[in-house]
Amino acid sequence: MSQQAQPNNPLHGITLAMMLERLVAEIGWEKMAQTVDIRCFKFDPSIKSSLAFLRKTPWARAEVEQLYINTFHGFVWPKID
Repeated sequence: MSQQAQPNNPLHGITLAMMLERLVAEIGWEKMAQTVDIRCFKFDPSIKSSLAFLRKTPWARAEVEQLYINTFHGFVWPKID
């Protein structure tokens, strides 16, 4: 699938590992832990442990994806009440 297939999707072509590496470099583990309250960001954080957890936990992965979008694309999905 080409990049043109989803031109408006900011996550298209971005792996979870790429997201984590870029977030760690930009805002660090501490800020990530403040934003997404998960243990693997707070205690002895690593890309490997975070990937393992996020791949098994859809709600946490969704929050990390949202953090990535907010951090690098300045876009906030509208909240649905």
